[in-house]
Amino acid sequence: MTPTRQGSFKLFRFAGIQVYLHWSWFLVAWIEISQRSREYSSVAWNIAEYVALFATVLLHEFGHALAARSVGGQSEQIVLWPLGGVAYISAPPRPGAQLWSIAAGPLVNAVLLPLFWMLASATEAAGWGNSNPNGQAFLAAMVYMNGGLLVFNLLPVYPLDGGQILRSLLWFPLGRATSLKVASLVGFVGVAGLGLLALYVGSIWYGVMSAFVAMNCWRGWQEAKILSRVEKWPRRAGYQCPSCTKAPPVGPFWRCGACGGTFDTFESFGGCPACGMAQATTGCPECGNSHPMAQWRTTPPPVSTVILEA
Repeated sequence: MTPTRQGSFKLFRFAGIQVYLHWSWFLVAWIEISQRSREYSSVAWNIAEYVALFATVLLHEFGHALAARSVGGQSEQIVLWPLGGVAYISAPPRPGAQLWSIAAGPLVNAVLLPLFWMLASATEAAGWGNSNPNGQAFLAAMVYMNGGLLVFNLLPVYPLDGGQILRSLLWFPLGRATSLKVASLVGFVGVAGLGLLALYVGSIWYGVMSAFVAMNCWRGWQEAKILSRVEKWPRRAGYQCPSCTKAPPVGPFWRCGACGGTFDTFESFGGCPACGMAQATTGCPECGNSHPMAQWRTTPPPVSTVILEA
């Protein structure tokens, strides 16, 4: 179950991407600031630390969104909620494009981690830790923050970034459906481990996270079963999706927007045989993108020849 905009409000728009913030961020912020109130001599530093966490998660999600766009995908929305952030991306259904779109998020933390570590080391060597212990503690928190986010997101547990990276890597040798099945199964193992950890340490947050991961693993498993069936469908020659280059399946997999009837749009050349309504575009069952029928054709239409006999 992916977080939605329900309970969220608009923050700002950047590069055509609308950012939303869930109201519970403020509740979690209050809890976190209260628990770490002894780390600093002023609550202002606690607030700064949480704002930095907010900015780090936001940069992580923009990494996903901009990377997806760079490979021809789409991304117009980011939702920030207590368990992290979600960038709604639609990358081309190719393993390389998926891999880059997912890996770009943790890559942001991989860049920030050594930068803050070098800054913290330099200020500590310069004696800033004695003259400004709050600032030094803040830099140390940024190191641990980015390190923790990097390690957590790289865990090979679907649908965390690490699990999706694993799926993308397996996609090359195993294919789209089998790779998702394997990643989902590995995710279920991770759910069991996270659930046991939640019970051992008595953490409600780990419990909520394990439930969230379990629901998404189940959804991934169901999606993999559908993809397995889709891969077995016969394909129509002479046509391919302009976005993902997959040949369309043969059968009544398209629905008329006027009468609701199902039909094979490539047999009727985009027109509904029941009501005669012409469909402006044809959607791809593989990637979900829509294009005019003429853009699907890979071979020219047959030419009618009139033979005149004397």
